[in-house]
Amino acid sequence: MEALKSYKSDQNNQKVQNNEESKGHVKRNLKARHMTMIAIGGSIGTGLFLATGSSIQTAGPGGALIAYGVIGIMVYFLMTSLGEMATLMPVSGSFSTYGSRFVDPAFGFALGWNYWFNWAVTLAVEIVASAIIMKFWFPDVPSIVWSTLFLGLIFLLNALSVKSYGESEYWFSLIKVVTIIVFIGVGLLTIFGILGGQFIGFKNFTVGHAPVNGGLLSVLSIFLIAGFSFQGTELVGIAAGESEEPEKNVPKAIRQVFWRILLFYIVAIAVIGLIIPYTSPDLLGRDVDNIAVSPFTLVFEKVGIAFAASVMNAVILTSVLSAGTSGLYASTRMLWSMAKDGQAPKFLQNVNDRGIPMNALVMTTIIGGLAFLTSIFGDQVYTWLLNASGLTGFIAWLGIAVSHYRFRKAYMAQGRDINDLKFKAKWFPLGPILAFAMCVIVIFGQNYQAFLTSEIDWYGVAVSYIGLPIFLGLWLGYKLVHKTKVVPLNECSFDEMSSK
Repeated sequence: MEALKSYKSDQNNQKVQNNEESKGHVKRNLKARHMTMIAIGGSIGTGLFLATGSSIQTAGPGGALIAYGVIGIMVYFLMTSLGEMATLMPVSGSFSTYGSRFVDPAFGFALGWNYWFNWAVTLAVEIVASAIIMKFWFPDVPSIVWSTLFLGLIFLLNALSVKSYGESEYWFSLIKVVTIIVFIGVGLLTIFGILGGQFIGFKNFTVGHAPVNGGLLSVLSIFLIAGFSFQGTELVGIAAGESEEPEKNVPKAIRQVFWRILLFYIVAIAVIGLIIPYTSPDLLGRDVDNIAVSPFTLVFEKVGIAFAASVMNAVILTSVLSAGTSGLYASTRMLWSMAKDGQAPKFLQNVNDRGIPMNALVMTTIIGGLAFLTSIFGDQVYTWLLNASGLTGFIAWLGIAVSHYRFRKAYMAQGRDINDLKFKAKWFPLGPILAFAMCVIVIFGQNYQAFLTSEIDWYGVAVSYIGLPIFLGLWLGYKLVHKTKVVPLNECSFDEMSSK
């Protein structure tokens, strides 16, 4: 009996100690399968299911393949750069933390708020989209009902535990992956005439100006769409802070996921381009109102699959909810991390017993909800919010490239052995330099047409590039107030490498 009492006492003491150690910190409850599906789910969504149709129509099937392939290479370098840093320093506010430690605290501050704003507005976009999708089945139900319901669901999945977020993202992503695999299988059988009753082959790659329509400029115009489609892959860096074994799970997720994502995009675009001529007016593009003419729906209908539009509608709804759930997760963790670093109000760093930064979660939900309300009461404000967030994803990617370049330089300058890194990004320094250059091209090329008219379209320039002065204002404002400087390489901190 005494031994049993002693054992129970030790167990209780251990629980108290664990609770004290985890107090104020998020919990490492994301498993390897969660990490893999978070990375996949972050980048496979409406960009693949809807935007690929517009890309093929604009640049032809060959042009779309080139654009997505080039952007895919850029994302590969960004992912490996992020993987090297996140494996060594798995923190929830990864981009902000890395920017502050290896570049300049002002740079990290601007990156953090830029990324938080991006996903807070994205949350609003997704709940607007969810209501539009539901009108496919329930046209008479007011949109506000569905938007409120889905916002509540997204909040609940994030508020319960990080594991509930991981599980929801796992199943949301699994639905998307299964849909894509089925689509590719059906598409290949259709191309060779096994389904649909007609051998298609490669004839649609020779229609009109195919395979590339419009030359280099049309391919460049697809870069931005392709970039938006791949955005979300960086979520694995945010989730690294709550991974069970980041040294194993982060590299595994990056190695497995990137090639699968690229394969899904490239093969899916090839299948669509082979089956549907790029001249088809049905390839309408990115408008969620036109889900019935998603290129995936067109291919399924071509082989006589009943209820194709309803099935794809349901899949796209899961994509929207997945993006909203991930957006709230990422922005909450970024806000919490910045609060811990003194770059956001202090009350936002509070964490409850379940390891959830509730104050940051509630604040982000409120801001996302207010952004949603602007879509109802003031379209102009909502439009400007969307435009302001348009470049934020690319700015975050640019920040990853710069931070990794400085990270590796600092690591070597301090006499550390590169071979000690658990995950090493290949082709350094070419990788981050190439990724940086590509991000700059995409950012400044977003609306190059505005400069090609006889008179510069200044309104178009303001609408397209408003995100840049906001980012620069945050960076320079913080720098002036706090008198920050670029961190010398030999002073860059690698502390708390695996403790958070």
